[in-house]
Amino acid sequence: MNLRKIVCSILILSLPTSVFADQIKRLPSGKPDFSGVYDTGTMTLEERPGVLGELESIYPWVADLLTWAIESFQASNNADSDPNREAPPKGGVGGWENSFGGGNTGGYNSFYADMFSYHSVIDGKIRTSIIYEPEDGRRPPAVPGAMRKMGDIYASFIHENTGTATWLEKEGAGPFDGPETLAPSERCLISFASTVPTLPSLYNNYKRIVQTDDHIMILQEMVHDARVIRIDSSHSDSTNRKWLGDSIAYWEGDKLIVETKNFKNISGLGGSDENLHVVERFSYDQDGQLLYDFTVNDETVWTAPWSGIYVWNRRDDSKVYEYACHEGNYAMGNVLRGARLLEREWREKEALINEETIEVSAGGSG
Repeated sequence: MNLRKIVCSILILSLPTSVFADQIKRLPSGKPDFSGVYDTGTMTLEERPGVLGELESIYPWVADLLTWAIESFQASNNADSDPNREAPPKGGVGGWENSFGGGNTGGYNSFYADMFSYHSVIDGKIRTSIIYEPEDGRRPPAVPGAMRKMGDIYASFIHENTGTATWLEKEGAGPFDGPETLAPSERCLISFASTVPTLPSLYNNYKRIVQTDDHIMILQEMVHDARVIRIDSSHSDSTNRKWLGDSIAYWEGDKLIVETKNFKNISGLGGSDENLHVVERFSYDQDGQLLYDFTVNDETVWTAPWSGIYVWNRRDDSKVYEYACHEGNYAMGNVLRGARLLEREWREKEALINEETIEVSAGGSG
């Protein structure tokens, strides 16, 4: 090492640390304590809109305009419904709203939404996307066939609802054959806001962190999932697979690194499965914000790894309440009963058509 490098190293080491570094809440071990309640429903989109190209940040006045537009839209959607309106048509209103099986019957509206509550500001810049790698701020292209697998997994959730057992038109197992064939979100196991890594969602974006010297627990509001992460440990055997994977952590200075693998064959993240590997990095920035940085890798789904970063907004004045989903799985039983009824009606209709066809054929041959 030459003299110039030595001098530079000494100067860097002698620089004063951040004033905030001395104010960080710490555990008895001296490590940062991330315990608290957080809102992760940032306005910052996961993927950068294509029209923004390589623009990584926006001006504050643009952010203010976006905030106004979103709040106005939400206020309009939250207006009182007309009590004299007509009932929705059988099976829902049709169109894209009907692609989620139950149709848009008016019972699932913006009242449930709690997204877009804050902008993610990092290093003084209002980011245009959570994803920063690839540089276009978007997930890399999917491996051929990967999205088809996701469609198969969520066949019971994403289908055109015609009020009939249309799945009988296809060969093989149906999406409502039994509890195990239903989408994991319908079974209250995992959902779009309870994935690893954690990403903003339509609703239920709150998280609670409880931390000790050897464990950190992240309670996710959606589906009430609790991730228990072991610090300075090793991964369990690969045969012990979990819905949210097996997570272990270690410290790099004041940054907590979490590595997760050994997922089940369904992870809830864009069709990824047991091959998913996620690295998460938790740290405080100079302003005392909790930064959540992550990298996703699954060669069976995406052509390259991708990374993102955003702020978890601390909300110690709030609580994470229980997400009961369908207690006792009563809803699941009704879904299966409804499917059996539609299948019976379908088969009775098919039998009648076949009988009429035979009669017509017999009459023609006579």
